[in-house]
Amino acid sequence: MQFHHHGYVSGDPRVVDAAGIGAARPADLPDEVDVLIVGSGPAGMLLAAQMSQYPEISTRIIERREGRLKLGQADGIQPRSVETFQAFGFAERIVAEAYNIGWMNFWSPDPENPAEIIRTARTADYAYDICEFPHLIVNQARVLDYFAEAAAAGPGRIVPDYGVEFAGLTVHHDREYPVEVGVRFSAGDRAGEERTIRAKYVVGCDGARSGVRQAIGRTHVGASAAHAWGVMDVLVNTDFPDWRTKCAINSEAGNILHIPREGGYLSRMYIDLGEVAADDDHRVRQTPIEEIIRKANAILHPYSIDVKEVAWHSVYEVGHRVTDGFDDVIDGSGRTPRVFLTGDACHTHSAKAGQGMNVSMQDGFNLGWKLGSVLSGRAPESLLATYSAERRPVAQQLIDFDREWSSLMARKPSEITDPGDLATYYLATAEFPSGFMTQYTASMVTGSDAYQALAVGFPIGKRFKSAEVVRVGDGNAIHLGHHARADGRWRVYAFGDRTGATLDAWAVEAAPVFARFTPSDADVDAVFDVKAVYQQPYEEVEVTSTPDLFQPKTGPLGLTDWEKVYAAGPSKWTETDIFAARELSRDGVVVVVRPDQYVAAVLPLDGVGELAAFLDGAFLPAS
Repeated sequence: MQFHHHGYVSGDPRVVDAAGIGAARPADLPDEVDVLIVGSGPAGMLLAAQMSQYPEISTRIIERREGRLKLGQADGIQPRSVETFQAFGFAERIVAEAYNIGWMNFWSPDPENPAEIIRTARTADYAYDICEFPHLIVNQARVLDYFAEAAAAGPGRIVPDYGVEFAGLTVHHDREYPVEVGVRFSAGDRAGEERTIRAKYVVGCDGARSGVRQAIGRTHVGASAAHAWGVMDVLVNTDFPDWRTKCAINSEAGNILHIPREGGYLSRMYIDLGEVAADDDHRVRQTPIEEIIRKANAILHPYSIDVKEVAWHSVYEVGHRVTDGFDDVIDGSGRTPRVFLTGDACHTHSAKAGQGMNVSMQDGFNLGWKLGSVLSGRAPESLLATYSAERRPVAQQLIDFDREWSSLMARKPSEITDPGDLATYYLATAEFPSGFMTQYTASMVTGSDAYQALAVGFPIGKRFKSAEVVRVGDGNAIHLGHHARADGRWRVYAFGDRTGATLDAWAVEAAPVFARFTPSDADVDAVFDVKAVYQQPYEEVEVTSTPDLFQPKTGPLGLTDWEKVYAAGPSKWTETDIFAARELSRDGVVVVVRPDQYVAAVLPLDGVGELAAFLDGAFLPAS
């Protein structure tokens, strides 16, 4: 990470100086805010961490709980989420405490004795076949802790206002702060007190029973499936040999999805409770924990578990629902959205595919930089309409995937013709649950594919898939994408031609284009973090001989940034360079990446006209 560019730092470099509203953050909720976040779940806390990078924007997050979440229901962390944690600065720490899913084993009835189960397949987990980040299990509460730390350490110094619940809203479109929000203190000395807050934008991150969703007239579309599952986090002694390996278990007595948890001892079990009668009226949710444990032991036969402690348990009926819209523009008027929905407030599904928390966080990541860009004057309000347009199709794809996966998991042995088909499906569809199948379509911030052939390995609309390069300044091999932080900036990667001459000429011509959208009193890379990747070996490239665009002077001291210039490699860890690994044109190419790490444009290197045209559509000129 980079620091000292604002002067010598002797403390924790992750805690930056407070600025703007963060320098004098009021203790009490103000009467007016730019952004009000309702709910401190995964989407809400990521959004708060992102908005903390915009200290000039007044952002508050309210949560009806009295304090931090102590035990979260979600626990699966897909590789795309770990990649996102990298951008927020805590991937390495959370990986160290999490359970790393290395394998998934499959168990089925023994053909010679169907009353007992046997292991039928061992499959390496898909994570490292897809990217450099692992597939993890860690308590949702810890994920929220890390995002809370990032929000509090950012220049905006955002911390949740606990003990405050949402009590309704009204949108008045003719006002500077058009959303009038009623809140009620739910804890402490002020319990029962009601207040009204006015906001420019409100984001509902308040779960499946979202009050914000109800207030704007949005509804869930879908239904509950007629199947129930018990789930429990348990500490046990057992003779089941795969207790510390993720397993899908199918038996005559039902099904289990078994997931080891962090810490070396705790595990989570999803236990099939069978079909739910049409007239059950949710009575299955009252199933006692003793019955869930009994059912688990019946499924595991001839093995058993001796439960020493139940840390948490619940019963749920599988439901697949997507809200009919992710913002408050219902009338098709094309007006600016003022209220948004994220996470479970706009999509619900089963827990067994490990998607809920992951997709919710990407909702928050998608929306955060857009709110920041509009409120800071970098982008027009029309940008906000792209949130619902981009995220609702992703939610529908998730529902379709989860419906199929849940159906496969709930089958009876008599319905299975190939015992290996679940393992085959798990691996064949790996890119989707990993979080890497999302691909945004053309919009003001996602360009056309006219030049896609220049960078086949960086599909437009998909997340920027990192690869190793060599940093010229110090010769270190690093992942190019790991340098990007969730700071609201766009990344522009200029991959050079064979000699580097066209790249240098591009830099000179492109510099004034970037300057048009960068405030004159800000660092030259405050909006666009431009990096050069030369094809030559790093020993043949001199940082000080590159164009000024690749040697920006930053911070109040005007220090040269030495981490903008890279060589393609190969490094001592790879056999190919990034041009070969990502199928990049050896004539050069420019790849523009959005703040949420998705490729926005692939453009030719031999001119900046296309670059200027794209930026003109996505940005407002700096004042």
